Amino acid sequence: MNRKICAAALAGVVAAMPAMAQDVRGKLAGDIVLGVGLIGVLPSNGGNTTIGGEPHASATATPQLDLTYFMTPNFAVNVIAATSRHDVSVRGLAGGNIDLGRVWALPPTVTLQYHPLPASHFSPYLGVGLNYTVFYGEGGGRSAGITSVDVENAWGVAVNAGVDYELSPNLLANFDVKRLWLRPDVSVNQGAVRAEANLDPWIIGTSIRYRF
Repeated sequence: MNRKICAAALAGVVAAMPAMAQDVRGKLAGDIVLGVGLIGVLPSNGGNTTIGGEPHASATATPQLDLTYFMTPNFAVNVIAATSRHDVSVRGLAGGNIDLGRVWALPPTVTLQYHPLPASHFSPYLGVGLNYTVFYGEGGGRSAGITSVDVENAWGVAVNAGVDYELSPNLLANFDVKRLWLRPDVSVNQGAVRAEANLDPWIIGTSIRYRF
């Protein structure tokens, strides 16, 4: 009787395997995945200025779009698009902080990602790539005597890690962490004061992704 039960159970498992395999659609070569989500941009802050003190940029949250193309089930290229506004200042001066107003950052980033478990509900990945941040819209309230602030565009290296969770064959939930090494030059009052801002931000986000 036990042998019959075992045989029947084994037959049931074997019969169920194709159905179980269909539970996870997985990632395939040629897949295009579009994501919409929210990120937190958290500058590490640091650097130096010609008058002492340390450049500082505030943390902020902003929407993000991202697009991923799978060249193979394991390797993909990801591109993000977002823009964020930051309050900027110089801190640690003997006479107190200097307010430099605000600046917008547009940091398109391209990473090559490795997905070791493309056929899993939980599909983690690691990535490395390049970033080019465009700074624009410098303005806002500033300390007395500050007439202009120019944050120069800059290249940076990016690394990231994250995980996709397959909610359905075409719908994914995503959590992603990026670190950028980003150190733009800053000019105040047409170069009367110069600085190197070691922003090096963490970008932490969550999104819903649709697979085409």
